[in-house]
Amino acid sequence: MLEKINNPEDVKKLTTEEKKQLAEEIRSYILDVVSNNGGHLASNLGVVELTIALHSVFDLPKDKIVWDVGHQTYVHKILTRRKEELKTLRQLGGIAGFPKTKESEADCFNTGHSSTSISVALGMARARDIQKEDHSVLAVIGDGALTGGMALEALNDAGWSQTKMTVILNDNEMSISKNIGGMNMLLSKLRTKKTYSKSSDVVKKTIMKVPAIGKPIVKIVRRLKRSIKQLIIPKMFFEDIGFRYLGPVDGHDIEELERMLKISKQLEGPVLLHVLTKKGKGYKIAEENPDKFHATGAFDLETGKSKKEKKKDYSKVMGEKLVELAEKNNKIVAVTASMKDGTGLTEFAKKFPERFFDIGIAEQHAIRHGSRDGKRRSNSSRSYLFVLLSKSL
Repeated sequence: MLEKINNPEDVKKLTTEEKKQLAEEIRSYILDVVSNNGGHLASNLGVVELTIALHSVFDLPKDKIVWDVGHQTYVHKILTRRKEELKTLRQLGGIAGFPKTKESEADCFNTGHSSTSISVALGMARARDIQKEDHSVLAVIGDGALTGGMALEALNDAGWSQTKMTVILNDNEMSISKNIGGMNMLLSKLRTKKTYSKSSDVVKKTIMKVPAIGKPIVKIVRRLKRSIKQLIIPKMFFEDIGFRYLGPVDGHDIEELERMLKISKQLEGPVLLHVLTKKGKGYKIAEENPDKFHATGAFDLETGKSKKEKKKDYSKVMGEKLVELAEKNNKIVAVTASMKDGTGLTEFAKKFPERFFDIGIAEQHAIRHGSRDGKRRSNSSRSYLFVLLSKSL
């Protein structure tokens, strides 16, 4: 099926079953490329169905999709005439691992730091309205990035202005490390258990076998279930600031994703579509170790083990030294912006939990958090700057 896809229009011609087959082939292809070249794996495996659905419903490059962070765009690149180029990932002169406007018209923004997509999309939507154009603008943002202050500022502005745009909240309960904070608590309430968010496969298959009436019964049950869910699930935060909230929806159900995306396209004003996905979907080792396979070097597909012996990097050395210093000085603390593993602070967090602070993807808050007063800085800010240096490296 993958061989038939040469441009976004080819995706629209496929049936739902063909799209499901395409999803599995794309996963296999990404696994093959990343296991040989290295790259961001877990996040890309998690958005395969979502990306297929987006390209089925919207028309790129006329419609604009802004990908937050951007390390989850391998599927998008495959579907936008860069299938072969993906083989050059992490090679000298090869394809970028993030959206690049110079690579394709389908990449409307060179994404850098997280939490920026809603602001960018809102600006594009306002420009569209000023120029009296007619196209859709979407931001795809993860639940981890939604903890960033800039994302919340953009939500506030978009909700108040009532600008027509769609925010896709890709909720996989992870950024690089496990998500923390009040926003994560809110999303935990919004998430549904598998037994609730999905129809039971066993019951569904049994009912579908009933001649003539099986399929209609399944549709009726689905509609009833959605109605009850909309009444029960707490969604007031997004609606109270001006968004139409849709979901949660199974992020691996292409048919349901397309249905919800079409609804979002028809609604006026800002819409937030809450999509539940699983990092590392389809590759059990990555599903069980999403942090390890967030970004990886070349690895063995059978075992998941690195093909190269991992050497100590700056983050590891820094983390070990910080633990050594903290054992001698109880005034040293560590503050990180959702990068415990990436900044080498895993061991510090285990040994000194009362002196470890993960404040989410919010560096501006972290800088002030590390300040004891306006006139002088405490040891906490100095240790934080040490951590920030590691992140930059």
